[in-house]
Order: sequence, then C-alpha cells, then structure tokens
Amino acid sequence: MTNERRVLVHPDKEALTASVAARFLTKTIDILDDLGGANIALTGGTMGIAVLEAVNSSPARDTIDWSRVHFWWGDERFVPRDDPDRNERQAREALLDHIAVPPENIHPFPSSDEVSDIDEAARLYAAELEAFGTDGAPFPKFDITFLGVGPDGHIASLFPDRPGIRETEKTVIAERESPKPPPARLSLTRPVLNASDRIWLVLAGSDKASALGLALAGASFTEVPVAGAKGRKRTVFFVDKEASVDVPENLIAPSY
Repeated sequence: MTNERRVLVHPDKEALTASVAARFLTKTIDILDDLGGANIALTGGTMGIAVLEAVNSSPARDTIDWSRVHFWWGDERFVPRDDPDRNERQAREALLDHIAVPPENIHPFPSSDEVSDIDEAARLYAAELEAFGTDGAPFPKFDITFLGVGPDGHIASLFPDRPGIRETEKTVIAERESPKPPPARLSLTRPVLNASDRIWLVLAGSDKASALGLALAGASFTEVPVAGAKGRKRTVFFVDKEASVDVPENLIAPSY
C-alpha cells in the first residue's frame, strides 16, 4: 500500500474546481466498480462547495449510480439546520438536492435545534459512524475525504494548539471555542480522517500558501494541523497557482 503525497497546481480557481470535479466523478466510478459502494466525506468552505457545484454542472454527473454512495461530513458548525453557515445546507444546495441519492445515504451531523447539547450531538454522530463501521473500526472506511485548509492550517474543525487536534480516542469531538466563528463545532478526529483511503485537500489563494508550505516542510501537526493529514493510499493537494508559491518544486506533480 502506498502513502503518496502529491501537489497538483492549477492556474486559477475555476480550473482548480473543474479539475477536482472531473477527477472526483472518474474516481467514484472506479470505486463503485471495484467495491460496489463508496463513502465520501465532504467539507464546507468556499472551495469545497465550489467543487460540489462543479460536479453538479458536469455532463457526467448522472453517470454515477448515486444510490451506492454514502455522504458524510468531516466537520460541521453547530447551528440550526436551516442556518446558511451550515455545511450540510450548502452541500445540499450545491449538489445533494440535485442527484438521485437516497435520503438514508446522507449522514449529516446533528444540528443545534435537533440536539441542544453539543456533547450529545458528538455522541450521536459517533454512534452513526459506528453503525456503518467496517474492518472492525468504529467508523466506515472513507474512500475519499475532502478537506479544506484554513490560513492557520486547520483542517475540518481541528485547530492549531487546541485539544481536538491531539485527540486519539474519540471519533468525534465537540469544539466549543473555535478561533473561527461560529465557535461551536463538531468534527471528526485526526485518526478517523487519516483512516481514509484518499484525502483530497482543495485550497486556493495566497493566504493559504504559508500553511501549505509549512505542512509540506514537515511542520508539527499540532501547530499546523494540515501537516498531519495523510490518507492510507494517497494524499493530494489540489491548489491554485497563488497557493503554491511556497511548495517545493520536487513535490509538484507535472500534470494530471
């Protein structure tokens, strides 16, 4: 089994989102052919949602048998279900409401108007993960996990020098003091994320360049969480030109 890290650089955000969307559709077909089903973990953020919009607008969208795909989230803002900041709502509007995926195949985190206590919400999502656990793990094997990256290097809702990035026992954490609003969030932990076959990190803009450069230079994952993102088979950084300025030349893949 390989554990490959690659950086794919695109000229701008539009090319970046189109490329990731096309690759996602192709890889999902391969996964369904090989395994019969797929578990995909989604992310929020500008680029994460832009990729879903690009998938939705692709002519190849309906070549996927979406009934065999399960969707999860790497993290979520602990806000009401219809809050526009909620990753689930954005993902539904961008893609999920437009494809033939059964409702039971969509696994959102509990919202604050469904479960008032954030610790109970974390326990409920952990139980949902465990119900679909594979290979003896208390969570499904994610075939592709999408992650965004903050300017501070955070992934999901695992922030620098916060307890969540160090958590190794729990599968889901409740983050009450996120340095980025809203403060209350739910997140998968690093061991769950890193059990994914493939981690795809999508980032754009010059404000992400420093975090990406530090991560690829071997920074501590407790200080730069993205440095600790490593899929079991492959870890791919899909970036635009602005975000790539601090990437070592030898890590940049020539093309896809």
